[in-house]
Amino acid sequence: MDKFLALSMFVETVRCGGYSAAARKLGVATSSVARQVAALEADLGTTLITRSTRQNSPTDLGQAYFDHAITILDALAAADSMVTDRGSEAKGKLRISVPVEFGRRLISPHLGRFLAAHPELEVSLNLSDEMVDLYKDRIDLTVRLGSTVSSEEVICTTVGHFQRWLVASPAYLEQHGAPTQPGDLLDHSCMRFDYGGPMRDWHFEVEDETVSVAVQGRMQSNNADILRHAAVAGQGVALLADWLVAEDVQHGRLTRLMPEYEVNPTSVNSSINIIYLPINRESTRIRVFAQFMKELLNIA
Repeated sequence: MDKFLALSMFVETVRCGGYSAAARKLGVATSSVARQVAALEADLGTTLITRSTRQNSPTDLGQAYFDHAITILDALAAADSMVTDRGSEAKGKLRISVPVEFGRRLISPHLGRFLAAHPELEVSLNLSDEMVDLYKDRIDLTVRLGSTVSSEEVICTTVGHFQRWLVASPAYLEQHGAPTQPGDLLDHSCMRFDYGGPMRDWHFEVEDETVSVAVQGRMQSNNADILRHAAVAGQGVALLADWLVAEDVQHGRLTRLMPEYEVNPTSVNSSINIIYLPINRESTRIRVFAQFMKELLNIA
């Protein structure tokens, strides 16, 4: 048994929730993953994975072994990086997690240029609106919009900023009228991004004055593009990033409202940040991606 290979396949099985999903991620046969995990269990003399028709989940001992295993794998990856990821040229694999629409609309069109500039770099780009665990998910860096992180466990670097625009369709405004001041929104259907909590207030700032409005509406989603589609369809007023709706405003599908105000949800700002682990502080791969983001957002 190749202990390192078996350890890697066991970790991916736990992460993915089953042999088949792990096999797809690793690009191998499902039987190979199952065989390596079984060999690891035989070597340890204990059951690490509980098999069922629905999913494969770790036993209590399996979970404890998993926690130690990822520490070992990450330590090995860190050792490799000390040798391969400190030079002037970016080399190796860079695992990135970015919000879905931000990745599709801002990063994807320019990714080819980034790869061409760094021919020895391999990029794994994961699109997700969920908050990832850099350590557990083995992600090198994540891009987060509208929030900064202050922690000794991660490094947070701001690479740009954006604006949030208050928008609605011409059809909606014709039927319901256009709000001209923050308080008017109390009479409108406002579509909110779902941050996973009770956040309802929108903050309006102009000339050092802040006005908070507890907006109401029948529609919310954790995907910004769903809210954009609903706004274009005339379902209400939405607060969305300029990079997401600028083209709709330009072509008349949406109308920007109250542009004199800077608008943000409560406790959420307009920064664009990259987050990574302190162990990657000197990483050439992360440095070149951060520079790519800064140049991209300057252009945008």
